Amino acid sequence: MHEAEDGEWKKSREKFSSCCYCCSRASVVTRWILWCPLISFLTIPFYIFPESKHPISFSLLKVKRTPNPMELRPLGNTGLNISSVGFGASPLGSVFGPVSEDDAVASVREAFRRGINFFDTSPYYGGTLSEKMLGKGLKALGVPRNEYVVSTKCGRYKEGFDFSAERVTRSIDESLERLQLDYVDILQCHDIEFGSLDQIVNETIPALQKLKEAGKIRFIGITGLPLGIFTYVLDRVPSGTVDVILSYCHYSINDSTLVDLLPYLKSKSVGIISASPLAMGLLTENGPPEWHPASPELKSACQAAAAYCKDKGKSITKLAVQYSLSNKDISTVLVGMNSVGQVEENVTAALELATFGKDQETLAEVEAILSPVKNQTWPSGIQQG
Repeated sequence: MHEAEDGEWKKSREKFSSCCYCCSRASVVTRWILWCPLISFLTIPFYIFPESKHPISFSLLKVKRTPNPMELRPLGNTGLNISSVGFGASPLGSVFGPVSEDDAVASVREAFRRGINFFDTSPYYGGTLSEKMLGKGLKALGVPRNEYVVSTKCGRYKEGFDFSAERVTRSIDESLERLQLDYVDILQCHDIEFGSLDQIVNETIPALQKLKEAGKIRFIGITGLPLGIFTYVLDRVPSGTVDVILSYCHYSINDSTLVDLLPYLKSKSVGIISASPLAMGLLTENGPPEWHPASPELKSACQAAAAYCKDKGKSITKLAVQYSLSNKDISTVLVGMNSVGQVEENVTAALELATFGKDQETLAEVEAILSPVKNQTWPSGIQQG
């Protein structure tokens, strides 16, 4: 029993100490049932089954946050303050292996409890499954809508890419239904390098502006791998039209090329989200999935770096997350999560960074191992022009 709950129970016990003998001898659960039926109904699942993922418990009890949540950072000019670690919900779509609904809901609840208030998804992840799972997790929080920030995407689907005004307009209604929300905070055009950038400028973004006026979205974003797509679009739309950009695999130990673009993005007052600090699995002990587009040379170097960390009793995953978090010009670092354990790991990495700083010695050794492949990337998208 939590300390606050324990204190409330002691007050209750003192209040009813003069009651009949049978009640004074009753168990904690029985006393709640006798004297406060409603509270009993809400709390019994936790007292009897403390590890239970009981659906009534999830839907009726508000998640209580820990007293020391993680750092919040401003997201450009949006007025939003979001957690330095963002919850990447693509794994909830079972894209990296099966994830049960119970585990999905539990991970979202634990993330919010530990101070994460930013959740990112897409209809593309798991063929809409990620949005559905995230929606169930958010509903289970039992907190006011303004206590968390939700970002989803449009233009990329299981069936392929479609950045037409008609499709993205229909897309947000579908996403809202799956997420069980009335609006999303951010709607992003997903991996725009796979479409015509001129269409993004002249058709897609104007359609998103109409959705903004309709109150279905609050802010507009664009995402993709090649960094040049951001300058192309931002130089061709009115200032303030695009509120957020999401870049991935360009601010990690092996590739930090996003840093060169930060002054430009700040001059545009754009919020900056960096995703995939683990370089889509390169900076993990298990290594990347078979389909990873990195060169054999890059994969080999990252494998050697991971082995070095393991031999030293260090975690390359923690080192990579902390490296990405250390640049405060980046509003949030999106990390994919699908379990309570992964949430705990990432939150701990952020809190340790804030308390102790980076492990400079290990980082220097890893950077030396990766120096021959530093800033190597891979092609993504179609030929523009």
